[in-house]
Amino acid sequence: MELSERRQRILAAIVEQFIASGDPVGSKALCSLFEMQVSSATIRNEMAALAELGLIEQPHTSAGRVPSHLGYRYYVDHLMNCRALGARQRHALEESMAAHSGDPEQILEQAGELLAEITNCAAVFTTPADESAVIRKVDLLPMGERTIMLMLVTSNGVVRSRGCRLPRPVTAELIENFYAITEHTFLGQPVANINLVLIKRLTPLLGDDAALMQQILIALSELAWDAAKEEILLEGQTNLLHHRELGDNAYELLEFLGSGEPMSQLLATTPSGPLRVIIGRETPFHELENSSLIVARYTISGRRGGVLGIIGPTRIDYAKLIPNVEYLTKLVGRLLGEALGGSEGSGPGEP
Repeated sequence: MELSERRQRILAAIVEQFIASGDPVGSKALCSLFEMQVSSATIRNEMAALAELGLIEQPHTSAGRVPSHLGYRYYVDHLMNCRALGARQRHALEESMAAHSGDPEQILEQAGELLAEITNCAAVFTTPADESAVIRKVDLLPMGERTIMLMLVTSNGVVRSRGCRLPRPVTAELIENFYAITEHTFLGQPVANINLVLIKRLTPLLGDDAALMQQILIALSELAWDAAKEEILLEGQTNLLHHRELGDNAYELLEFLGSGEPMSQLLATTPSGPLRVIIGRETPFHELENSSLIVARYTISGRRGGVLGIIGPTRIDYAKLIPNVEYLTKLVGRLLGEALGGSEGSGPGEP
């Protein structure tokens, strides 16, 4: 869609003024706010032309104009000037993430909390989905006489843990045998290779504790299966209730976000590389028709990772929020790469 320079200026002014105030923008306000060297009547004519193109809308008969979904799209693609993060902002994000830099699970959670806080939107993030990811670390932690916690870390930053209640007390010999078996059989293996067939083949090697060890290894194989799947996590969902333009749709949106599968389908199409902005009716889901998503995919040491981003109303400050999502996505990828670089091996007492 080709727009004259004047129409571009008017559309940009309407979008930015509406984002700032939440009130429809009229021709007189445009004249006084932007000191355009044209009459109010000329601006009204240009606004009528933008409305004909579907770029702006009139919510009420006597009101000014607001951007349509197409108007936001044109603004983001052609008119927006993103405000790059300053050194102080970058340092603040890095400092907030530093305390969790060695823990892959905490890195993602902290990034989500930060995004929700600084954007006043809901933050969405996913663990990487990759059946070729290999197991980097396995831990068995006694939690009581007959209770253990299993933890598994993969090469793409996924952490999975599960508690297990055993029929007999946990012994030092059992723990030692567990680490010997996992080091020989599980470490370095793709998560997709860890299944019940493999567990059964190990039975002759399990000795007197075969039945008990099988129970533990089956739980470990289930963790590996979970680690191969993408998990969607949310932070700051209640922020959506504070945006008046979402109205009653906020509760429908919260229910949609909690359902999992539709969001998984939508985020799975996010490519590596450039950030993606999805506006309103560009998705097939009516629950998102008044919302926008800003998402980007992080990479871990060159490997495809998960997605990090925000969900809010279409009236969000794209120029301000996009740089935050971009920078934090790159920071998460770097921190995960560094954390996993030190996650080789398995054994009791390892950090």
